[in-house]
Amino acid sequence: MTTKIDMLARQQPMTSPFGYRSTAAEAIAGIELQGKTAIVTGGYSGLGLETVKALADAGVQVIVPARRPDAASAALSDVSGVRVSAMDLGDLDSVAAFTERVRADATPIDLMINVAGIMASPFQLTPQGWESQFGTNHLGHFALVGGVADLLTSGARVIAYSSGAHFRSPVLFDDVNFAGTAYDPWVAYGQSKTADALFAVGLDARAAGRGIHAYSVHPGGILTDLQRHMPREELIERRWMDADGTPNPRFKTPAQGASTGLWAATAPELVDRGGVYCEDCSIKGVVPADFTDMTAGGVKEWAIDPEAADRLWALSVEATGVDPFRA
Repeated sequence: MTTKIDMLARQQPMTSPFGYRSTAAEAIAGIELQGKTAIVTGGYSGLGLETVKALADAGVQVIVPARRPDAASAALSDVSGVRVSAMDLGDLDSVAAFTERVRADATPIDLMINVAGIMASPFQLTPQGWESQFGTNHLGHFALVGGVADLLTSGARVIAYSSGAHFRSPVLFDDVNFAGTAYDPWVAYGQSKTADALFAVGLDARAAGRGIHAYSVHPGGILTDLQRHMPREELIERRWMDADGTPNPRFKTPAQGASTGLWAATAPELVDRGGVYCEDCSIKGVVPADFTDMTAGGVKEWAIDPEAADRLWALSVEATGVDPFRA
């Protein structure tokens, strides 16, 4: 059983040979990955595409679930060792159909890197009735991992893409769907990113005994298709780009943004740090609940709290009908 003391100890700062500007390829250079198999969500654009390219170059066979299979196949046409399969992460029935096909194929899975997500979207419910950011970013990935859990090898790692936006909100267990609360797209996004971090905590606690570990990562600021729900004027106002469309120079490239996920997926030094929140190919420690500067890094305690992770796990099992790593 993972305790709060355990998680606070694991979340103590750690550096690596890599950092803010390291690229995906650099983060896995020298790691033997030939012949392994990975599932990468969001693997045909932005950070996911860079993740897939780096893994494929290292000899990994990559399965890319895609809401738009034709677009995914086109984007990945020059990348070898990649298989695209239809899946809508926001629809649990679609996720179940995908995982059924993967189980039928029976290929052992060594890495799962859950990059896909939506951000600051207008209020909408998934087909199963969940607020779309929570339903897509967290529940879809929960059902995906749960659906293929029996194929995960000893030594496998699951990477949940969180965000510094988890600062905006813990999981609002009393009103996850904003049924009685005014909907704020940024609070909803923050809740979903906290949920992603807590999923790593809960998964690692249940799977570590089988040699399977989970980590959450903040990739940093990067302009990708993730901002598709944000008007250009808002991007300029937030100084994420200038009037000419040039990204803030502090932002990372997609290849740099993909580095932390791949570092967490492969770094030997993290083997005893399961469940931690990583950024810039490092661990930056816990920040106070009232700390507001997302650019400074760190993780709020509510995103690595094992009790909250257990509560979220129970909610997710009920919502998806999937109970991975059940004793």
